[in-house]
Amino acid sequence: MKVAVVGATGMVGGVMMEVLKERSFPISEFIPVASERSVGKKLTFNDKEYTLVGLSSAVEMQPDIAIFSAGGSTSLEWAPKFAAVGTTVIDNSSAWRMHPDHKLIVPEINGHLLTADDKIIANPNCSTIQLVLAMKPLHEKYGIKRAVVSTYQSITGTGVAAKRQMENERNGVEGEMAYPYTIDQNCLPHCDVFLENGYTKEEMKLTNETKKILDPNINVTATAVRVPVMGGHSEAVNIEFENDFDLNEVRRLLHEQDGITVKDDPTTNTYPMPLYAANKDDVFVGRIRRDESQPNTLNMWVVADNLRKGAATNAVQIAQLILERELVNV
Repeated sequence: MKVAVVGATGMVGGVMMEVLKERSFPISEFIPVASERSVGKKLTFNDKEYTLVGLSSAVEMQPDIAIFSAGGSTSLEWAPKFAAVGTTVIDNSSAWRMHPDHKLIVPEINGHLLTADDKIIANPNCSTIQLVLAMKPLHEKYGIKRAVVSTYQSITGTGVAAKRQMENERNGVEGEMAYPYTIDQNCLPHCDVFLENGYTKEEMKLTNETKKILDPNINVTATAVRVPVMGGHSEAVNIEFENDFDLNEVRRLLHEQDGITVKDDPTTNTYPMPLYAANKDDVFVGRIRRDESQPNTLNMWVVADNLRKGAATNAVQIAQLILERELVNV
């Protein structure tokens, strides 16, 4: 299979290449794509050296699959051009997520909806993926009415500039600021830009994407916070169900869900943490307990590596699904 990674020099693009290698994805020809300023430079993938190419050249090469992690504006312009030559695009930006004609896919939840006609497939937001994967089996059993989500999101969700800002702050070095304030030893209740309703785009992604992936009748309200953590997003999730639940059954349902690992034993201080989730593909769930302030309501703590399951791994899983179901002609 001829595979292009668009945004190969970026933080997520690098992890996408790692996951492709780890999963032994069958690649007959690899096409690393970058911005014009990087074209002609060298890049190593799977122990081989490749030359970075531009978007126009990549389209001419007609890859079977192109995995995008290059920003919304790039995707809006170039994803249709790849699709026009028969390429299946898996896009990690927000460009196509809420478009009514394009599917928003978490393979363990709605991968069965994909068809050969889906040439632009949207990868959900990192914080959404881990949330909906933990919600799926519980919604199927008890019916979720409402979720209140507070996120604790790694700086890696912003990109290389944020990582550099925190490193500079810790080393006492002045440099470029990815955030309007210091991030080291601080928490910023400000992920993405503010909207007219007072929420940020990140917070509304959690609301809107959850409805599209799981159920339009689920109400979600969120507060998204950036924390000085290098890798891994955490979420405190409060869920109100239509029906009452049994805590042991909740743990069993989560344990049986593909892509979920339950880490929940207060007697041994066992609970998910970004340090534990780093470089792993599963979503980890713990601190499972009943909300004693109102009926039919559950609290849980959800953690995942945002660069892997929250971005790269989910995209590669979509590519694997396309291959397994023979949704592309190669």
